[in-house]
Amino acid sequence: MLINAQHITYHTPHHKTLFQDIGFSLQRGEKAAIVGNNGTGKTTLLRIIAGQEKSYDGDLQVTTNRYYVPQHYGHFNHISVAAALGIAPLLEALRAVENGTTDQHYYDLLEHHWDIAARCEEAFARWGITGISLDQPLQQLSGGMKTRLFLSGIDIFRPSVVLLDEPTNHLDKQARTLLYNWIAQTNSALLLTSHDRQLLRLCNPIWELQANGIKAYGGNYDAYATQKAIESAAKEHQLAHQEKSFREAKLQQQQALERKQRSDAQARKRSIKGGEPKIMHNIWRHNAELSTAKLKQVHDDKLSGLREEMREAAAMVQMQRIMKGYFDDAVLAFGKVLVQATGIHYAYPGSPVLWRKSLTFTIRSGTRLAIKGSNGSGKTTLFNLLQGRILPTEGDIQKASFNALLLDQDYSLIDRHKTVLEQAFAFNKSRLEVPMVHTLLANFLFTPESWDRSCAVLSGGEMLRLSLCCMVLQNKAPDVIFLDEPVNNLDLANIHMLAKIFADYRGTLIVISHDEGFLEEAGITDEIQLEGDIRQA
Repeated sequence: MLINAQHITYHTPHHKTLFQDIGFSLQRGEKAAIVGNNGTGKTTLLRIIAGQEKSYDGDLQVTTNRYYVPQHYGHFNHISVAAALGIAPLLEALRAVENGTTDQHYYDLLEHHWDIAARCEEAFARWGITGISLDQPLQQLSGGMKTRLFLSGIDIFRPSVVLLDEPTNHLDKQARTLLYNWIAQTNSALLLTSHDRQLLRLCNPIWELQANGIKAYGGNYDAYATQKAIESAAKEHQLAHQEKSFREAKLQQQQALERKQRSDAQARKRSIKGGEPKIMHNIWRHNAELSTAKLKQVHDDKLSGLREEMREAAAMVQMQRIMKGYFDDAVLAFGKVLVQATGIHYAYPGSPVLWRKSLTFTIRSGTRLAIKGSNGSGKTTLFNLLQGRILPTEGDIQKASFNALLLDQDYSLIDRHKTVLEQAFAFNKSRLEVPMVHTLLANFLFTPESWDRSCAVLSGGEMLRLSLCCMVLQNKAPDVIFLDEPVNNLDLANIHMLAKIFADYRGTLIVISHDEGFLEEAGITDEIQLEGDIRQA
């Protein structure tokens, strides 16, 4: 047994119980996946197992070395590639020894790592990131390159247990294939979270994280989906039976009340003649009411989960309606030239230009455009050029004046230092009254109990909903919306909701995403393929 977790309980900084009494064990060679809706705490649980999160109750035993690939990398951007991988002290020691130091500290550090540079080179080649320097800042890498970098750490450190948090989020098709093949062939034990069904099909067992524990399902994702469908059908049958029983109980209650009314009338007559004591009628009435109340409680308990699902489904429809009304205010004239790029190239200092040939294209208002290319092809760089964050090193970009908004994979709209309520009021540009802000938060599924929660602990789905809420609070719909891998970190329900929301947007939409299903549902019609030219669909 490599990992043994017993009675793991986690409370948020505002003392809300995220999950409790979590227990499982991971065996040698086992490849387990944790699934569950956004907000159930999958990332938090994985961070606990990885030793990244210390504030929990319960007992966790890890008997071997582990390696953790996180979901987000933003907090590493200010440091070097080597520092992000955790090998900077080893490289420093190696250089010190090469320069003739006799400090024993450096020799102790390098005891099992004299070949660290060679291992890095080999690992980088395996994961397709040759050409990057261990000394360069991590922020120079694209999201996909960062993920490949952290995956290369598996080969560098050769752990017995690998922990992966949504590892395919930023990966292109080629990199996903590399990961799938590694998972299929590795002897390492594996524990991961993902909404990638192809990845989940390589895992067995599937553990569903719930508020009060983990439910284990034998088999891969297909077996899990089949078992969940059977469970859902059984619950529907049980609920239907309870519904019938409840209707019968209501009828019996009505009949009992009618009998009681008749009995009361007769009792009054008998009491005059010294008949049956009144206390007997009270006992009979109490027993009837108790029986009906118990049956109703059982029924309500069974229906509570269904009611919650219906509430969330209704809320998603309401959110879509609100966003549609918000987007209707995007009034920039259709067909107006927003961006004209002529022969542009970009090169980072000391590096060659990113693209095989210069880019020339026109973006007009109303365009629904996807920027495509493999990891490291410069999608994010082109995104930054279009937003005016950087200037081309060759060629020219002419931009009209327009109001733009960015919704990126890290939800940078959200200030992690603020609470949910503080974040909402920071975007209240239309100066809505406090009750109206509260109502809007509720429409986006943020109840009063959540308003004091730190934005830093929100799940991907919660970050998405709060970002959409903030967009509405800004009042004026943007002329252009930039979406940078927007469906990363979302469950399937939220992915479909987001696609429907942006399908209703009639402004200009510019998207980076590897999720072809999302692009299709969102109504993307044009693309820039960085290996070639813009193509109209």
